[in-house]
Amino acid sequence: MAKRRILEEDIGFLISRAGAQLVKATNRELAILGLKVRAYSALAAVCDEPDGITQRRLASDVGLDPSQIVALVDELENRELVVRKADPDDRRNRLITATPAGRELCTRARKSSAKVAADELAHIDPEVREALRAALYRFSFPERAARDD
Repeated sequence: MAKRRILEEDIGFLISRAGAQLVKATNRELAILGLKVRAYSALAAVCDEPDGITQRRLASDVGLDPSQIVALVDELENRELVVRKADPDDRRNRLITATPAGRELCTRARKSSAKVAADELAHIDPEVREALRAALYRFSFPERAARDD
C-alpha cells in the first residue's frame, strides 16, 4: 500500500481544491447567463428572502466581506435583477429584494449549477455526495443546521 502524501490527508486543502474545481466549472457554465459563482450566490441568497435581506446578512450568508457585497449588489442592481429599498423596521438599513427577472435568472442559474455539480461529482456514489453536502452544510451554517435538527 502506498504511503499517503501530506495534502491527501489535509482536509482544508481538499475542500479548497474541490471548491476551486467546482467554481471553475460552474463559472464556465454560468458565463452563458452573464454570471459568475459569486454573483449567482448573492442572487440566490436574495431570492431565498422574499421580504428582503440586508447587505450585512447577505455578506454573512455568502461568506464575503461586506465591502465585496456592495460591488456585487451594484452589479445585480444595474442588471435590474435586484432592488434596494428602505427597511420598514429600520430606516437606516436597505433591504435587497429580487426582481422578477432576478428570480427567473436565479432559477436558470440554479439548474446550471446543479448540472455542473452532478457532472463533476458523477464518479461519487449519490449517498456519499448527499452525506458530503450535509456535512458541508453543517460546517458552513452551524446555527441553521442546529435549528434544522
